[in-house]
Amino acid sequence: MPGHLGLHSVEYRAEDQVIEFRAEVTLESFETFALQLCQALDCRVLEQQWGADRHQWLLDFEDCRLWLHYEDYGQVCWFAAESHHSETAEVLVFLAGLMRPLIHTKRLSL
Repeated sequence: MPGHLGLHSVEYRAEDQVIEFRAEVTLESFETFALQLCQALDCRVLEQQWGADRHQWLLDFEDCRLWLHYEDYGQVCWFAAESHHSETAEVLVFLAGLMRPLIHTKRLSL
């Protein structure tokens, strides 16, 4: 498993079928971050797209196609399913559960 990914929060939004998360990532560092995240979650990269202020990668996770998005202006990342159905919701819940232990918490020295 890769080292520190810099995840700060992970939230599954059932109504939208997305996992929104915050991380220590910039437009310039996204590729390295995304590759490490994909390795940690055992996702396969199928396609990569990028624009002036965002990245979109199509991934395969457990035979489910997911888009990994990053928007620079909002400093936010999210996973969204390519199609919405009950099996996809189950996969997203499972994926969010895998991501939560990767959240980096700062430890205070006493």
